[in-house]
Amino acid sequence: MRLLNKDLRLQDVTLMYLTVMATVVVILVASYQPSTTYSRPSLAYHILLDPSGDLELSWNISYPTQEVYLQLRVKELHHGVLLGMSDRGEPTNADLVLLWDDGQKSYFGDAWSDGEGRVMLDTQQNYQLLETHHSSEGFYLLFKRPFSTCDPHDYIIEEGTVHIMYAVLERPVLSLHELNMSRLQPGVQRVLLLRPEAQSPPLPRDVRTLEVLAPDVLIPTQETTYWCHIFQLPPNMPKNHIVMYESVITPGNEAIVHHMEVFECSPQMDTVPQYSGSCDSKMKPRKLNYCRHVLAAWAMGAEPFYYPPDAGLPMGGDGSSRFLRLEVHYHNPLLISGRRDTSGIRLWYTPSLRRFDAGIMELGLVYTPVMAIPPHQDFFQLSGYCTAKCTRTAFPAGGIHIFASQLHTHLAGLGVRTVLVRGDKEVAVVQEDKHFSTHYQIIRVLKKMVTVLPGDVLITKCTYDTEDRNKVTVGGFGIMDEMCVNYVHYYPRTQLELCKSHVDLDYLQKYFSLINRFQARESCSCPQTSVEDQFSSITWDSFSGEVLNSLYTSSPISMHCNQSTAELFPGDWEKQEIPVVKSELERAPYPCELNQRSYSQNDNPTEVKPNSG
Repeated sequence: MRLLNKDLRLQDVTLMYLTVMATVVVILVASYQPSTTYSRPSLAYHILLDPSGDLELSWNISYPTQEVYLQLRVKELHHGVLLGMSDRGEPTNADLVLLWDDGQKSYFGDAWSDGEGRVMLDTQQNYQLLETHHSSEGFYLLFKRPFSTCDPHDYIIEEGTVHIMYAVLERPVLSLHELNMSRLQPGVQRVLLLRPEAQSPPLPRDVRTLEVLAPDVLIPTQETTYWCHIFQLPPNMPKNHIVMYESVITPGNEAIVHHMEVFECSPQMDTVPQYSGSCDSKMKPRKLNYCRHVLAAWAMGAEPFYYPPDAGLPMGGDGSSRFLRLEVHYHNPLLISGRRDTSGIRLWYTPSLRRFDAGIMELGLVYTPVMAIPPHQDFFQLSGYCTAKCTRTAFPAGGIHIFASQLHTHLAGLGVRTVLVRGDKEVAVVQEDKHFSTHYQIIRVLKKMVTVLPGDVLITKCTYDTEDRNKVTVGGFGIMDEMCVNYVHYYPRTQLELCKSHVDLDYLQKYFSLINRFQARESCSCPQTSVEDQFSSITWDSFSGEVLNSLYTSSPISMHCNQSTAELFPGDWEKQEIPVVKSELERAPYPCELNQRSYSQNDNPTEVKPNSG
C-alpha cells in the first residue's frame, strides 16, 4: 500500500527500519462502505467542539466490550481533521487520530505526538474506521476504539474529565513528519466520555419553575467576589420536591460566573434581613451564617441535574425556611468594569411528593488557611475526612445512598477522589477524576449508587500542581486559594450538612516552631500573627515541604460534623485520629491486559476500496 507518496524519502525508510520493520496501518479513505456485519450504533451524546459550531463530536459507549464509538462532523472539510486526547489538553505526548490528504488521496490513521509536538503514525493501530459520508451538514467520520489498548502511545479513556483536542488541516499533508501539534495550536474541549447508561428521567407533568437570581448586580472590578442575596419563597408554600435544577447565566458573563449555590436558611429563624452584597462585607448580617443547607450547587461546565425518579429535594412546608441565600462566585481576573449580572439557578419542582427526601452534603476540607500547598510542587495531596464517629452520630441505621456528586477545587487542582472505607478497607469509589479541570465541574451521576452505613468513613483526596507558583497556596475562598470538596447527592435526607476536616491547630503550630528552628528564625506565637503570615515566612525547600506533607498525613484532625443549622453535632470533635486504611481498591483489568497481547485492530496494511456506488 502506498503511504503518502510514491517516492519515500530516505529518512522515512530509516524510521520504518528502526521501528523493527513495523508496518504502519493507514486506511485509504474514499466513499467508505462498512462490511455487511457492521451495525451502526446510536449516538446518545453530543457536544460542539469549537465556539463557531463547525466541529461536532457525538459518541456512545459499549460497556460490555469496553469500547467507545466516536463520530466527528466537520462543517467544511479542507485537507483533513485531527482529534486528540492528552492528560491536560497539551499538544505534546498526545494520542491522535487523523484524517488527511496529500492533494490526491485521503488517509485515516492512529498517531501520536512526542514531547516536542511532532506527529508520528502509531505502529499499533487501535482506531477502527467504521464509516465516512457527506451530507448537507458536512463531512462525517465514524470510528471506535477500546477504553484501553495497552499501547503506551494511547490515552486510557476512564471515568472523569477527558481533554479533547481538535484542529482542521488547511493544506495538503505530504508527510506527517511535517505536522507539529504545537504549531497547529489545536482547540481544547472538556467532556465526560464515560457516562451512566441510564438516560435522564422525564419531568412530571405538574412540574413548576422557580428562578433564584442575582438582582442586577454590578460585578466589582476585582478578581474574586462572593455575592450573597437573600430570596424569599412565596408565603405559606407547601412542601414540594425539587426534581431538576440548572444554571441561568447572563449572556456575556459565562467566563466570569465561576460557581453558584442556593442555600436554605435555618428554619429556627423567623426573619432574615433582606441583604444583597458581598459575602465578605463587615455589613453582612450575622444571621446569613445560618443559611447553610444546600438546595442546589452549580459550577462552570455543569449541565442540568436530574434527581432519580423516587427522590426529590424538599422545599417549603413545615420544618423548612422560606428564606434562601443565593451565593454567586464572580471570577474577574481581567477586572472588567461596568458588567451587570442577573445569573442564578432555576429550580424545577413538583407538589407531587416522591418516596424519599434527598439531601446534599459537603465532604472534604474545611475552607481554612491551615491546609496549605507549598510552591513549586508538581504533585501534592491533601485529604479531607468524614469520620466513623460523625457517620455513626448522624446516619440512620440503614445508611444513606449516594447517587451523584460534584467535585470542586480551584485553579491548582489536578485530581479528586472520594472513597468509602468500611473497617480499614476501601470498599467503593464514590467519584474519581484523574484529569480534573476547574473549568469543567459538572455534577456526575454515579454508574452505581453507593450505600454509606453508620460507622463508615468517607475520604476525599485532592491532588495539586503549584509548579508555576512562587508563594504558598493556602485553603480559602479566593480563586488563587484552594478547596477540596465533593458535594454528594444522596437519600434519605439527614441533618448532616457538612462533614469536613483540617489538621489540628496545635500540631500546625508545632510544625511552624520546627521549621523556624531549622531555618534559624525566631518564631512568634503572637496573636496577631496569622496562619497565612506564618506560612508566607517559610523558605520553601524539600525539607519544609516534606515535613508539611508528613504533618497532614499523620497528625490528628479537627472534625466539622455540622448539622443543617451550621452547628456541630454534640460531642468532642477535636484531635480526632486520622482513619487507618490498610487495603486500597485495585482497578479491574482491561481486556487487553487479560489477553496479554496488543489490542491492535489491524496487523497489516489495509486499503479501503472506494464504493463504486
